[in-house]
Amino acid sequence: MTAAFTITAALAAALHVFIFYLESFAWTTKARGVFGSSEQEAENTKEMAFNQGFYNLFLALITFAGIALLAAQHAAGIALIAAGTGSMLAAAAVLFATSPDKRQAAAKQGALPLLTLVLLAVAAF
Repeated sequence: MTAAFTITAALAAALHVFIFYLESFAWTTKARGVFGSSEQEAENTKEMAFNQGFYNLFLALITFAGIALLAAQHAAGIALIAAGTGSMLAAAAVLFATSPDKRQAAAKQGALPLLTLVLLAVAAF
């Protein structure tokens, strides 16, 4: 079971590294197509997106740190994985609830964190 939640946590973290790239470095280019923004909207929000991208990176780093700690400090590793993926899932839930046009993206963003948390819960029992 540890392998399963480790893999899903790593995939969730990798997705958030990609989101970091889109929001922090490709916001006015490639990300416009992904997020459906106009050139003007992207220019007007690039500072906000840059900051938001780092938020996603930090969630990924928390999750990767948890994975790295699993062998040496199992409980600490589990706590960091749960904190990272729990925050990812919460952010996806907020997006889902507040932006009906972005529900498909929210589902993609939240699927791996949700699966990780379910697997963690199953492993705990």
